[in-house]
Amino acid sequence: MNRKESQVTPKQIELVQSTWAQVVPIVNTAADLFYSNLFEMDPSLRPIFPHDMTEQKKKLMAMLGTAVNGLKNLESIVPAVQASGVRHLDYKVTAPMYDTVGAALLKTLEQGLGDAWNDEVKEAWTVTYTTLASVMIGAADEHLKSNA
Repeated sequence: MNRKESQVTPKQIELVQSTWAQVVPIVNTAADLFYSNLFEMDPSLRPIFPHDMTEQKKKLMAMLGTAVNGLKNLESIVPAVQASGVRHLDYKVTAPMYDTVGAALLKTLEQGLGDAWNDEVKEAWTVTYTTLASVMIGAADEHLKSNA
């Protein structure tokens, strides 16, 4: 997944929000799938997370829900997304890890959405994730520079 500045189109926002609505009823399963995919893709990430993942899974799904619901007014969620990027520095998260997280998210969505998953939906989620991850990475980079 390439990190670049992307503009999420209104159609992509609609696709992300409508497919997220299909995930909401299965958020616990989706969270389980996501972390299973993530740790399968990169087992070295497992130690970053707590042994009991219950709260972590809830936080992930809540954060995704907030981000998805805020897409129509992206400026309103940017401060929270930036703060999240800075907080992730405490967990020793590096920019390349965002690519693995993005790949795990896309795989999870593909598994969870079944027939609703297609190239257009994949592109919408990819652009959305890339945009948000770029904001997080940028905020983390700025924080590191200002504290150097």
